Amino acid sequence: MAERISETLQKKLSDRMSFYEDLGIQLFYRDRQVAALPETEQQLEPAVTIRFSSPNMQKEETLPKPAGKPALRVTLPAMTPVSPKIASLPVAAGPSLFEAVDKIANDTLPKVREDLGECTRCKLHSTRHKIVFGDGNPKAQLVFVGEGPGADEDAQGLPFVGRAGKLLTQMIEAMGLQRKDVYICNVVKCRPPENRQPEEDEVSTCSPFLFRQIDVIAPKVIVCLGAVAAKTLLQTNRGISQFRGEWLEFRGRKLLATYHPAYLLRNPPAKSEVWKDLQKVMAVLGLEVKKGKSN
Repeated sequence: MAERISETLQKKLSDRMSFYEDLGIQLFYRDRQVAALPETEQQLEPAVTIRFSSPNMQKEETLPKPAGKPALRVTLPAMTPVSPKIASLPVAAGPSLFEAVDKIANDTLPKVREDLGECTRCKLHSTRHKIVFGDGNPKAQLVFVGEGPGADEDAQGLPFVGRAGKLLTQMIEAMGLQRKDVYICNVVKCRPPENRQPEEDEVSTCSPFLFRQIDVIAPKVIVCLGAVAAKTLLQTNRGISQFRGEWLEFRGRKLLATYHPAYLLRNPPAKSEVWKDLQKVMAVLGLEVKKGKSN
């Protein structure tokens, strides 16, 4: 007959399992093939071992167990990589990605902005001047997502108002729309120093607010401007050239990735490729597709 685990240990195990379930981990199994302990070791205090493993990390937790009891090992299987065409990043109300997995009921853009607050969750806050939350129609059918604010955006508190922003405005107008018809935002809300790319911890901290923005607006189409936006929403490390112009998906909504306007300023010949991408968006939105290319 199997011995019962003490109430104290049961509580510790229950608390630990609840912790992992809060992270969305629910599959556990018990290793029943435990070799008998030598008599000398039976007098020592065995332990309960809990392991969490993924492609990039492995974590082991050890809890005390009454002397003379066999070891109990609970192992969590490795996580399966997500397909680049399936975007299923969790949404969170605060700085942690694990606070909530489902969409937030009755969420609004003002509430997202209020929850963001005068954010100090990552190191970008120490060099910013203004938070750049987003701008445009809160019920837009089309949302543009960029990388992060630049110097002009950091000064004005509005997205895409510098040279790249003026080009984006021209692109929007070439589609037969105006900036007030669409919504524009970025992955991170504070300017990275020297306009460097946002780092992984900065993206993971700030992106839940982006996901909430998209959920609230509920656009018909999302256009990712540049690799950072595309990789964040698609959870992929593939280069943007491998899927630029393809229809992908984010939370059941159509997503298309194209080059960032700043890239077009450095590489004007790529404008014709971006114009082809925008024509695909226009077709989905029921806009008149004009021949030619964006200037």
